[in-house]
Amino acid sequence: AEQAQINPEKLGENRVFFLPYLMGERSPINDTNARGTFIGMSMDTTRADLVLSVLEGVAFAIRDSFEVAKSLGIDIPTTKICGGGSKSPLWKQIFANVLGIPLQIVKTEQGPGYGGAMLAMVGCGQFETVHACAQALVEVADTVYPDQELVQRYNEAYGKFKQIYPACKDLFANMM
Repeated sequence: AEQAQINPEKLGENRVFFLPYLMGERSPINDTNARGTFIGMSMDTTRADLVLSVLEGVAFAIRDSFEVAKSLGIDIPTTKICGGGSKSPLWKQIFANVLGIPLQIVKTEQGPGYGGAMLAMVGCGQFETVHACAQALVEVADTVYPDQELVQRYNEAYGKFKQIYPACKDLFANMM
């Protein structure tokens, strides 16, 4: 019901941002004092704007790690998603556009448990490598492709998002 209220024209142009650091943040920030924060609200901010900012904020936080990998020369032409977030068409589209790459939806809804079982299979000699195991067991059910216009909008929004944590870092530390 909430997704129906989100105006597609707001994608990549939401003026409200959310830092999704509800329990601190791990890589690449590594700050246990970081906290969830809404910024940019005004009298015109709607509930849909806040919901959208949460969806986008999580995608931007994933992009932070994605950018670290890219800076190390790692090429990530596509990525996979499963579990709760993969059930939302809107969130899948946001992830594809924020990362700027195709997002493959895998058939299994199991994430960490499935990965743990795969590692155990490799450890027990069922497969020679993790890559071989993934090739054999991970099936793609669908792919969401980024929209280049939205990718550009989200690149600009991500530039703004990246400025929020450094501006709040000392505040978070002083609030604890």
